[in-house]
Amino acid sequence: MSRNRQTGWLVSGNVSDAPREATDQDNSGELGSPEGSMVHARGLHKSFGDFEAVKGIDFDVRRGECFGFLGPNGAGKSSTMRMIGAISPVSSGTLRMLGMDPATHGSQIRAKLGVCPQEDSLDAELNVSENLFVYGRYFGLPRAPLRLKVAEMLEFVQLTDKAKSKVSELSGGMKRRLSIARSLINDPQLLLLDEPTTGLDPQARHLLWDGIYRLKQAGVTVVLTTHYMDEAEQLCDRLVVMDDGRIVAQGTPRDLIAHHSTREVAELRFPVGDQQRYADQVADLAERIEVLPDRVLLYTADGDHAVAQVHARGIATETAMVRRSSLEDVFLHLTGRSLVD
Repeated sequence: MSRNRQTGWLVSGNVSDAPREATDQDNSGELGSPEGSMVHARGLHKSFGDFEAVKGIDFDVRRGECFGFLGPNGAGKSSTMRMIGAISPVSSGTLRMLGMDPATHGSQIRAKLGVCPQEDSLDAELNVSENLFVYGRYFGLPRAPLRLKVAEMLEFVQLTDKAKSKVSELSGGMKRRLSIARSLINDPQLLLLDEPTTGLDPQARHLLWDGIYRLKQAGVTVVLTTHYMDEAEQLCDRLVVMDDGRIVAQGTPRDLIAHHSTREVAELRFPVGDQQRYADQVADLAERIEVLPDRVLLYTADGDHAVAQVHARGIATETAMVRRSSLEDVFLHLTGRSLVD
């Protein structure tokens, strides 16, 4: 094995071998859906009594990609992930995981999944190596190969020097890395990550991003949920935005930005209380305008030109900044800025 000098993550070995090539079985047998997808959903519903959490969604997750679910709290992401994880039954619709029906082949599907939940479920009574070893035994992995796999996983997530440490001695970032290592112990074909970097500092987040990217390079299919828009832009090949149990948009991050926003955004700050008055005077300079308590956003193809026109009209701004549109602009436009509990 060798280690990347910039990130430290392994770039060879079992975890990071060259991407697995698709076979005929991928398209028609156990490993793929009828459409050749790792996850295939049509008209997917999930209800809890009279409450409908997921309201008929369609999506496909392709082999070797990172697929994201974005949405505010209560959008239906967690309910969808639990169905994908074959731990919550589908209320109605079609769901195929690795070409199989979770209603009849749940145990076979779960054996091929790696799952890293939002909350770490590590065993605090065991040390780092033991957490991986015991979890591997749940999958029936033989002891001798498993010991080698544990060592490989610890090197992959840079925790070799913590192998004998108790979980309680680890930092938050180390615990997340250990959780991801545990989710990979069975060489899963599909990795499910629920808010993988929540609560981590920027350095730990970027380290995990590097690892997830290298897993994808190795042919591992990744499905994740995240509240970090920059994370989704960095990692996801494609994603869906969910709101109120429905998919309101889907595509690549670049396509979503192009379709639902403008090339640039001009952020103008005016004295407190004057935002709406000045917004009315500059509304014609943008394709779309948004008035916030602390600033006015002009969505336009040319932010510098819009700012110049504002100043040419004799309108003084406290500050004016031009930036590229982001996935966060798309997310807030589609789901709103109101807080949902």
